[in-house]
Amino acid sequence: MPGGRSCPDCSSTELVEDSHYSQSQLVCSDCGCVVTEGVLTTTFADEGNLREVTYSRSTGENEQVSRSQQRGLRRVRDLCRVLQLPSTFEDTAVTYYQQAYRHSDIRAARLQKKEVLVGCCVLITCRQHNWPLTMATICSLIYADLDVFSGTYMQIVKLLGLDVPSLCLAELVKTYCSSFKLFQASPSVPAKYVEDKEKMLSRTLQLVELASETWLVTGRHPLPIITAATFLAWQSLQPSGRLSCSLARFCKLANVDLPYPAATRLQELLAILLQMAEQLAWLQILKLNKRSVVKHIGDLLQHRHTLVRKTFRDGTGETEACEREIQGQGQEQRQGEEVENSCLDLPVGKRPASPVLLLPPCMLKPPKQLRPTPLVCTVTGDENISDSEIEQYLRTPEEVKDFQRAQAASLAAKSQSVHNPP
Repeated sequence: MPGGRSCPDCSSTELVEDSHYSQSQLVCSDCGCVVTEGVLTTTFADEGNLREVTYSRSTGENEQVSRSQQRGLRRVRDLCRVLQLPSTFEDTAVTYYQQAYRHSDIRAARLQKKEVLVGCCVLITCRQHNWPLTMATICSLIYADLDVFSGTYMQIVKLLGLDVPSLCLAELVKTYCSSFKLFQASPSVPAKYVEDKEKMLSRTLQLVELASETWLVTGRHPLPIITAATFLAWQSLQPSGRLSCSLARFCKLANVDLPYPAATRLQELLAILLQMAEQLAWLQILKLNKRSVVKHIGDLLQHRHTLVRKTFRDGTGETEACEREIQGQGQEQRQGEEVENSCLDLPVGKRPASPVLLLPPCMLKPPKQLRPTPLVCTVTGDENISDSEIEQYLRTPEEVKDFQRAQAASLAAKSQSVHNPP
């Protein structure tokens, strides 16, 4: 007898297990009484005591996964395999997806956000493991809108309380430049446009570091500035045959998309290079422009740190210099005054130009703000004066007495009109 039980009707101990439509039932073989019926899932303790368990209280309730969640888990695994991520990345992304799906805000969200959630979990996993992967790459793989993706990404990071480090710019440059189709000759890429990968990557990294030092990367999407830096590095390695190639054609040859602000970032980077070129003596006489300065990018990058210090002045450096002068060092101060006087003795056109203040582009060119329209107030002098303000106009005791008498007379007239209606 299973479990040492007996039939509640006939007290027989001949109980047998009968499988009815995959539901295990305990039946008395003497009288046919069904001892247990419809036990879908049980706990181990209930199985030992032969007690029925409802499905809502059973272990099977916790194992239920909706179709939408099952489809999302499959897409997470498929996306990790497409990106050729390690198996540990896949397990972590699946765990994040399951944790996010437990929140009611995600379960009740639209289908578009649930599809974007797949890419968000994979991107979070890659960022935590310092795997160079951009948000734009994920969006192109899952056909997601970038604005919806970024909003969902920030929501998931906040909901799960995750610590996601920022993407390493150097690793991103290496990964992004490796996707350019300019390192092997092909029917679509002429031989004069083929470039060595290591040389191009090294110069691109130097240009991106220069852009980072001059506030061109801070608070901006990294791909446009990387695209502009890669284009300048590619042109500067063989300028004679590549200066005629435009940025749009370069991206078409490299088989990459042209980001919208890349042309603007290119002009900003060229302006920085032109200002640096003015500090080199052998380049001052050439009268360079934004096209010809590309030929001398190698020289500018070789002396990058010195040229940046000479070209731009830092606000903190100026403050420290002023404090040093105030505190004192008499000899240096006298020498500085002599240099100042010698500079002032020169004609205006021959005085050395002061370095430009190094500021972010948003401060150099602040956005235009709407000027508030002034309020037009027309005062005619016939406006009524409220009782709370009238005391401000009473200056002498006689005026106060007159005002009290007038007020009493008006009250008396009002009460008289009430008692003697017309």
